[in-house]
Amino acid sequence: MSGFTFISVLFFLLHFPLSSLSINSEGNALHAFRSRLHDPNNVLQSWDPTLVDSCTWFHVTCDTNNHVTRIDLGNSNLSGTLGPELGQLPHLQYLELYKNNINGEIPEELGNLKSLISMDLYDNKLEGKIPESFGRLKSLKFLRLSNNKLTGSIPRELTLLENLKIFDVSNNDLCGMIPVDGNFDSFPEESFENNKFSGPELKGLVPYDFGC
Repeated sequence: MSGFTFISVLFFLLHFPLSSLSINSEGNALHAFRSRLHDPNNVLQSWDPTLVDSCTWFHVTCDTNNHVTRIDLGNSNLSGTLGPELGQLPHLQYLELYKNNINGEIPEELGNLKSLISMDLYDNKLEGKIPESFGRLKSLKFLRLSNNKLTGSIPRELTLLENLKIFDVSNNDLCGMIPVDGNFDSFPEESFENNKFSGPELKGLVPYDFGC
């Protein structure tokens, strides 16, 4: 590396530390997500990619280090799809996208959100399967996917989520067996109603495959 190149790199790092680069990457992820959405009410008007600090955008909350921790876009009349870029928000704790018209499949990349506490995607038009990658969301306490068009079975990986307190997949097109391992034996019947489940597993016997 030449002396000039070294000085240039050093100058860049001093003026744009790695934390800033990380924060800017979160802004890029949010803007990529915004580009997938149709927003007739202009609730995302403040999501301006020319502003480096996405923490100034409406419906986005950040921590003291300017990392994105919340997205609050429930009941915003949004349509479009979710995308893998949402998985690039490692500090996100709350993903609130309920009561919109979002369709398509739930990206596997949402399983990368290791800090996530609550994911509310209910009352949309989501389809396809519940990602097995959700089994990596060890901090997750609330998972509400009701009133969509989800198909397939409940991934067995979800039974490993020890912090999961609320789980609701009612009013979908899911099938197979309802798990009873982990915290699933504490979820009410209403969490599973209006699907095509064959019934709960028989606890104490060899587990059924959840598939259908």
